[in-house]
Amino acid sequence: MATAELAVALPVLAVLLVLGAGVLQTIGAGLRCQDAARLAARAAARGEAPAAVEATARAAAPAGAAVEVRRDGDTVHVTVSWAASIPGPWRDDGPRWTVRGEATAAAEPAAVAGSP
Repeated sequence: MATAELAVALPVLAVLLVLGAGVLQTIGAGLRCQDAARLAARAAARGEAPAAVEATARAAAPAGAAVEVRRDGDTVHVTVSWAASIPGPWRDDGPRWTVRGEATAAAEPAAVAGSP
């Protein structure tokens, strides 16, 4: 009798472990996206070159993340997004959702004036 219960419980446990791993991966990626957006916004606010700002964001973001940097007057907006999915062999065919981190920073006076 215990064998039948074990046969039912093991697949359920395996599914719960995979879903738990996906949740942890998503939370970690969300934190990395937020950190990447914050770092890139600070770099852009200091007046760094657009390529350097994007490189800063990509270095801190999960692999394959999209980076968007916008200037709105004296304000810099950075959005870093990453497509998450359930881990496993069905990753490409399964459901996907987007994890996003956003940050806004006011440009420093030297960066607004255009001086180095």
